[in-house]
Amino acid sequence: SLETVIAGESLFNDGIGVVIFVLLLGILSSGDIPTANYVAHTLAVEAGGGIVFGLVLGAILYYMLKSIDSYQEEVLLTLAGVIGGYALASHWHLSGPLAMVMMGLMVGNRGRALAMSDKTRHYIDLFWELIDEILNAILFVLIGLEVVMIAYSGNLFIAAGLTIVIALLARFIVVGMTTKTLQRQLDLPTGAWKVLTWGGLRGGISVALVLQLPTGAERDILLALTYAVVIFSILVQGLSVGKVAKSIAPDKQATTL
Repeated sequence: SLETVIAGESLFNDGIGVVIFVLLLGILSSGDIPTANYVAHTLAVEAGGGIVFGLVLGAILYYMLKSIDSYQEEVLLTLAGVIGGYALASHWHLSGPLAMVMMGLMVGNRGRALAMSDKTRHYIDLFWELIDEILNAILFVLIGLEVVMIAYSGNLFIAAGLTIVIALLARFIVVGMTTKTLQRQLDLPTGAWKVLTWGGLRGGISVALVLQLPTGAERDILLALTYAVVIFSILVQGLSVGKVAKSIAPDKQATTL
């Protein structure tokens, strides 16, 4: 149950985060003060529309996968669904990330169980794991090239430390407290809020969003701060989250975690 909550929260957190970031960036770029109705309408169209579009696309892809039994074509269908679906969502001003999350849930759950053979599942898993590693490697190379150009100072390191603390505190308030309050309803073990708070790892999406900002001194500062949070989450949180999970789980569950 804890693993399911972590995976689901991570997927939707990324999608909603992208929608809100794009909305705020558009508001700042236009210079106009938006009304509450405008913000609500934009969120409903982008987020809600992206979710509905993803479900429809996932259903279409599911029936296409179910109609054939050839792993080469099925791998290409999933690739076409991601590339074409994201392009269509962007063209219609819908949330591409949320659409891909919903499509992925449809194909990754119902599609894997009912529309794919064991051989197809094996090759699709290998293909998308490789794509994930390649794209992450490219992104972090770009991050490295950007970070090299930043002029570091003592104040920037202090700001980076404060940013890390703020990010952890925000994670605790939004996710940790919610999990602690709804622990019984979510059927989670005692202390699950610790894992969800400390397991809020930041990665490629955070940096990719900052790289979309207009070039300037402010962008360089935000990029450095974001990079600091990402590095901390990978090297500190990522390497210690297993110990946190084992501290709240019985021996048998700890081995699985």
